[in-house]
Amino acid sequence: MPVTRLVLTDFRNHRDAVLTPGSGFVVLTGENGAGKTNILEAVSLLAPGRGLRRAPLSEMARQGGTGGFGVAATLGDVEIGTGTQSAAPERRLVRVNGAATAATVLAEWLTVLWLTPAMDRLFMEGPGERRRFLDRLTLALAPGHAHESTRYEAAMRQRNRLLADETPPDPSWLAALEARMAEHGAAIQHARDAAVTLLRDRLEAEPDGIFARAGLTLEGWTGDADSLSRDLREGRRRDAAAGRALAGPHRADLAVTHLGKAQPAHLCSTGEQKALLLGLVLAHAELVADRIGRAPILLLDEVAAHLDPTRRAALFERLAGRGQVWMTGTEPALFDAVPGAATRHIVANGMIE
Repeated sequence: MPVTRLVLTDFRNHRDAVLTPGSGFVVLTGENGAGKTNILEAVSLLAPGRGLRRAPLSEMARQGGTGGFGVAATLGDVEIGTGTQSAAPERRLVRVNGAATAATVLAEWLTVLWLTPAMDRLFMEGPGERRRFLDRLTLALAPGHAHESTRYEAAMRQRNRLLADETPPDPSWLAALEARMAEHGAAIQHARDAAVTLLRDRLEAEPDGIFARAGLTLEGWTGDADSLSRDLREGRRRDAAAGRALAGPHRADLAVTHLGKAQPAHLCSTGEQKALLLGLVLAHAELVADRIGRAPILLLDEVAAHLDPTRRAALFERLAGRGQVWMTGTEPALFDAVPGAATRHIVANGMIE
C-alpha cells in the first residue's frame, strides 16, 4: 500500500513539509545535507523499530523546534502517525486512524525495506548488525516477529538484572523469566529460519545476472523452546559471570556467500559486497510481494551513485511496477533511465519542491 501523502512536522531539518508521492518511483535529489535521507528516515518510522538510522528519538526533533516531532502518512483510507512530545522526547507515540496503539501494530499496515550507504559494510561488521538486518527481512514476512522480539528482549533484560544482583534471585521468578525467553525465543528462531529458507531458495533459483546471488545460512544458536530453557537453566552461573545470556536467538548470525564465486561475502570486494546486498534486498522485496500479496515500500538511499549506467538502468527496470520506491541522489541525471512516470522532488535546506 503506497504512501499517498506524507507530512513532516519539526522532523530533523524539516520544519513543515508535505509530499504527495505517486505509487511508483519517488525521486529526491539535492546536495548533501539537504535533508533527502531525513525524508527516507521519516518513512521508515512508519514501520516498527527505530528507523533506518536507529537514532534516539530525541535526535529526530528539529533543532530550534518544540522539542517533539511528528510524521503522518495517508495509506489509502488509513491514517498513520508517529512522533514524540516535548515533555517525553524519548517516548514514541503511534496512532492509526486517530487511535493510540503500539508500534508493533504498524507491521499490519505497512512493510518498509531499506538500503543505505551505512549498510555497505554489513558483511564486515559484527553479528549484531546482520541480526538486525535479518530481523527486518523476517518482519516483512511475519508481522508478529516484532512482538516476539520485544517480549524476548524484555524477559532477557529482567533475567540479566536478577543474575547481576548481589542478592540471590528468587528461583521461581528466574524460572518464569526463562520460560518466557524460551517461548518467545523459539518463535523468533522459527520465523527467522522460515525467512532464510524462503529467501535462500528464491536466490538459488535465480539465473546469474547483473546483481550477484547470495547464499544464506543461519548460524550461531539454533534450537527450540526445550533446548533454550535447558541452556538458560544450566547456564545461570556462567551468564551471571558474563553479565549476559550466552544462549538464545540473540546469539545467531546470518552467514552470506557469493554463489557465483562460492566465496564468503566478507572476503569479496567492496563492489561485490554491494552487489550482493542489492541483489538480496531486491529478491526479498519480490518474495514479500509474492508471499503476502502486498509490495513493500523500498527506500534506496544514494543507490545509484556507485552504479554504472548499465547497472542503473537494469536496477530501475527491475524495480518498475513493483510498488513504491523512494530513491535519493545528488544529481537528477542519475535517474534519467527511470521508466515511466515518477514523482520527482528537489530538496534544499529542509525545503521540498
